[in-house]
Amino acid sequence: MERKWWETAVGYQIYPRSFYDSNNDGIGDLQGIIAKLPYIKALGVDFIWLNPIYASPNVDNGYDISDYQAIHPDFGTMADFKELLAKAHALDLKIIMDLVVNHTSDQHPWFQEALKGKDNPYRDYYLWADATPERMPNDWQSFFGGSTWQYDEKSKQAYFHIFAPEQPDLNWQNPKLRAEIYQMIRWWLDLGIDGFRLDAISHIQKAPWDFKITDNPWAPFMNVAGIDAYMQDLKEIFAEYPIVTVGEASGVTSKKAVNWTNRDGYLDMIFELEHQVREGKPGHERINVLGWKKVVSRWQKDLNQHGWNALYVENHDNPRINSILGNESEHSAKAIATAFMFMKGTPFIYQGQEIGMTNFPFTSVDQLDAKDSYNHYQELLKQGITPDEALQQICHWTRDHSRTPMQWEASHAAGFSQTKPWLAVHPNYQEINVSEQEKRPDSLLNFYKQAIALRKTALFVEGNYELHLPKHPQVIAYTRNTTNQSALVLVNLSDKEVVVDLPNRVVQSEAKVLLTNTSSQPLVKRMHLQPFAAFIYQLN
Repeated sequence: MERKWWETAVGYQIYPRSFYDSNNDGIGDLQGIIAKLPYIKALGVDFIWLNPIYASPNVDNGYDISDYQAIHPDFGTMADFKELLAKAHALDLKIIMDLVVNHTSDQHPWFQEALKGKDNPYRDYYLWADATPERMPNDWQSFFGGSTWQYDEKSKQAYFHIFAPEQPDLNWQNPKLRAEIYQMIRWWLDLGIDGFRLDAISHIQKAPWDFKITDNPWAPFMNVAGIDAYMQDLKEIFAEYPIVTVGEASGVTSKKAVNWTNRDGYLDMIFELEHQVREGKPGHERINVLGWKKVVSRWQKDLNQHGWNALYVENHDNPRINSILGNESEHSAKAIATAFMFMKGTPFIYQGQEIGMTNFPFTSVDQLDAKDSYNHYQELLKQGITPDEALQQICHWTRDHSRTPMQWEASHAAGFSQTKPWLAVHPNYQEINVSEQEKRPDSLLNFYKQAIALRKTALFVEGNYELHLPKHPQVIAYTRNTTNQSALVLVNLSDKEVVVDLPNRVVQSEAKVLLTNTSSQPLVKRMHLQPFAAFIYQLN
């Protein structure tokens, strides 16, 4: 079977606001990304996923779009974007964009028209129902807290939103709306971009308003029956272009994901949202290794023969993995990289992950930018939790950890900007930065370069995934197997030394070490693994 380009590729996610500021206004921009293309190319990745750069009031940092075919002035112009696309392509780097079509901004011209009254032709581009200030159409709750309904005094109706009130949901049942969305998608693809990451795509279909929620509060807008028709439409457009499509598809189980991501599926792969299995009390949680291992291995097993995985441990919505799974050392970051990058699927690296950036030491709610974190803080205070405890609870897992500026060098603002950045730079930038790690052969950055190159070999692209030691609480061990090749990935994801007995069929004392973050040791039945030790062995 012929391989698709994205099956051998590694992706790099850029949060443009925090990547590199070229014009010293404190905000990262497109010219900043252009300036750093040689760095991205040297890392060995093949494509870049850009978080939203569209025109937006920035209520939800660009995921509230007011014009799908315009660039936010903070990031530059459409000419800057076309330059980025051309220069990336000249380096054989592809660019994929966020596609946000579950909702728009309330400042989008469609919604501004819809507000004019029930008989406006754009009214039906959104979801409205009769309501009073005291009585909403139902009691559904939004992802950001509070009702999914926002009352409009003028029309005596409410509009529906599953995120912030400033992000009204689109009415996908309206064929005129769909036609406009499809036209916009083609416009970007015709411009030459290489694909989309589809934000919140499993939410575009809603259950009837009288749907009764039992256990899952978000069931009425997660992969609801009827979504298939819209996904089929999208698939037919995507099939006309040599692109990659990645869905953020909460509510799509690993079993259902087969139909979403096989060769006849709607999309090429989806990000699952299950693997952040937490343990510990609120404000002190960490990733539970066994829980994480079970989730990722179930996805590996269910999509092994049919379908494709998108592999990741960090993104713009999650804390830094080396703080919640590692011990913030380069050593543990190398272990985590080894554990996730060699599974079957397309790995995504989030900016700063490759140098081991860590969670920010927040001391005040005023340092936060994420709206959902602030809302959660207010809710905790209402529940009688002390301000200190509320701050600890929300700051420990806030999305803002991943959004602090990229740490380029040990100079002002970590070399991100010559002025004060929009979000504070982590105080450890003098120790953790690109410039220092580029010079040091044993750095995490150079380890990532080795891992990316190794990941592209045929075995790690095509090989089946087989989990070993499934119940071990600290160690992940799996083989990747083709008919004529095999490798064992063995990682201790804890800060304690462990002893494990491996299955006889993978024990080969003469096995060659392909990659390790420590000194080599022979592959024997009983392995003594130091804290966060990681090995990849080539088996005969």
